[in-house]
Amino acid sequence: MTIKKSSLRPVDDEAREIARGLLATARFGALGVMLEGAPFVTRIALNAEGGIISLVSTLSQHTTALKANPRCSLLIGEPGPKGDPLTHARLTIQANAELVGRDETLRERWLKTHPKAKLYIDFGDFGFVRFQVHAAFLNGGFGYACKLRAEDIGLM
Repeated sequence: MTIKKSSLRPVDDEAREIARGLLATARFGALGVMLEGAPFVTRIALNAEGGIISLVSTLSQHTTALKANPRCSLLIGEPGPKGDPLTHARLTIQANAELVGRDETLRERWLKTHPKAKLYIDFGDFGFVRFQVHAAFLNGGFGYACKLRAEDIGLM
C-alpha cells in the first residue's frame, strides 16, 4: 500500500509573511460564488486593512449570489511584470460573506484606498460586504504551497 504524501508544505513564518504581504497590498481580487447552481467568478475591489471588505452593488450578480449562499472564495495576488505568471505568489481564501450594508467607518476606510469610489459610494444600491475567513491557501510559485488559518494571515 502506497501512502500519498501531501504536496502542501508546513506553514512557516515565510509563508505567513508572503500571505500577509499579499493582503496588505491587495486592492482587487477575484471573487468566486455559486450563481444558479454553477460557479461564477468576477473581479472586485478589496480593502484588507483590519479584515477583508468590499464595496458591492445590490444590482450585481455576485451580490445576489452571496445573498443566496454566503460561502465564497477570493483569489488575491497579481502576476508581476516579468516572467511566468504562475511563478508569482497568490492567495486563495475560503470565506463566508456578511452583507453589512452602509457603514460610516467602513466608508471612510474604503475611500482611503479607493478614492475614486467617492463618485458612487453613496448611491442607494451600494453597501459593504465583510469576508469572514475560514482558510487560506498560499501558492508561492512552483513547489511552494501551504494551507493557512485565519490567524496565520492576521485575520480572525
